[in-house]
Amino acid sequence: MKDLTIHSEFITLGQFLKMVNVISSGGMAKWYLDEYTVYVNNEPEQRRGKKLRHNDIVEIPEVGKFKIYEETDGSPDVY
Repeated sequence: MKDLTIHSEFITLGQFLKMVNVISSGGMAKWYLDEYTVYVNNEPEQRRGKKLRHNDIVEIPEVGKFKIYEETDGSPDVY
């Protein structure tokens, strides 16, 4: 399993596919998800806008399995 660090609260599945070089442009996300099965937390997912958050696991057969981590700066969330 590969780790993928994000720098925000979430990314969309379409953004994820581009980040891991499965697609070359964001416009290809809908086509890719129609043609191939992608699993988010062991459930098939076809929505390119699906929000991926810290500790989500994305599996793309023939490509790999990825765990999402949110980068934290060490400061508390409550002020």
